[in-house]
Amino acid sequence: MTTRFRVVTVPGDGVGPDVVDAARRVVDAAGAASTFSVEWTEILAGGAAIDVHGVAIRSDDLETAGAADAILLGAVGGPKWSDPNADVRPEQALFALRGDLELFANLRPVQVHPALVPSSPLRPELLEGVDLLIVRELTSGLYFGRPSEERRTEGGRMAVDTLQYTEGEIRRVVRLAFELAAGRRGRLASVDKANVLATSRLWRKVVDEERPNFPTVEASHQLVDSCAMLLVRQPAAFDVLVTENLFGDILSDEAAVLAGSLGMLPSASLGDRRTAHGRFGLYEPIHGSAPDIAGRDLANPIGTILSAAMLLRWSLGLDDAAIAIEAAVAAALDDGYRTRDLLRPGTAPDPADGFRHVGTSGMTDAVIERISIRSAAPTPVAAGPS
Repeated sequence: MTTRFRVVTVPGDGVGPDVVDAARRVVDAAGAASTFSVEWTEILAGGAAIDVHGVAIRSDDLETAGAADAILLGAVGGPKWSDPNADVRPEQALFALRGDLELFANLRPVQVHPALVPSSPLRPELLEGVDLLIVRELTSGLYFGRPSEERRTEGGRMAVDTLQYTEGEIRRVVRLAFELAAGRRGRLASVDKANVLATSRLWRKVVDEERPNFPTVEASHQLVDSCAMLLVRQPAAFDVLVTENLFGDILSDEAAVLAGSLGMLPSASLGDRRTAHGRFGLYEPIHGSAPDIAGRDLANPIGTILSAAMLLRWSLGLDDAAIAIEAAVAAALDDGYRTRDLLRPGTAPDPADGFRHVGTSGMTDAVIERISIRSAAPTPVAAGPS
């Protein structure tokens, strides 16, 4: 008997529609090879919604997203909507989805596939054993603090942003990070700026208060500036990192260098709400909208495909299908399939290099072809729900 799930897609802007379509194709192929199917519902958000509706996301569409089993998002934003004086901006859709749906934790796993070591600017010996998970607080901090505005004063213009965290906001994401670390290698690094920020000092207190509840986890504190340095000098030393909103945004993009490309990394935004199948969440690649290559069959779909695998695992309870997709991605890379961003930095595609140079559709086809021929997989990209 086939189990049917409901997933809302938010293609968004730029390459978003390209990579979301690729991930949908892969999920449908995995379903055809298994005993599930997905009913896809598409909504507008970001710049595309501004152009059509005048808002970044409509309340009805937000309600539709919240009623599904999970959400798959492409990317939002772009130069077309980047006027700093605009009252309506594409990013407001992300804030609404995360805030209104209470998706307070963003999980960004970073692994380095052996075949992609040459794609990273780091020395190969630094990449050995890299397998880390960044847990970013997602619904508070500078991104949501008020006031956040520009003001005119007698001395000229000034701007203010508010960095605010409550104990409860910190505790729920820290507790999730401890749980994830307990299911991995048992190491948690809490990243802050406690030598400067009061919010970071509260963050440290909460981490220390939670520490006795997880005796198998070795927890440590790390200042964000030194963490940024260690991510490129000793990346294999990290297991799980937990940090506030802004720091997590920056560090996870830095960590993408390890994997060889922003196009490789998936993410999951989760809350506490459970559905009949798993934990409700929103899934998206960490890359931006890249409007310069939109619709040109150039975008790397792997980050979105792996985000869909996380969706299957966390929200739909389909761990076998998630593993099959992750194994198919690994097999395609092992067989030499490369999108443009996965070539050695500074090089152009060359038929003599032994790689199979493909675009968005070609990489997607390669993954789909391998779903049916691979039944086992390496360690999953991210730990499943606890």
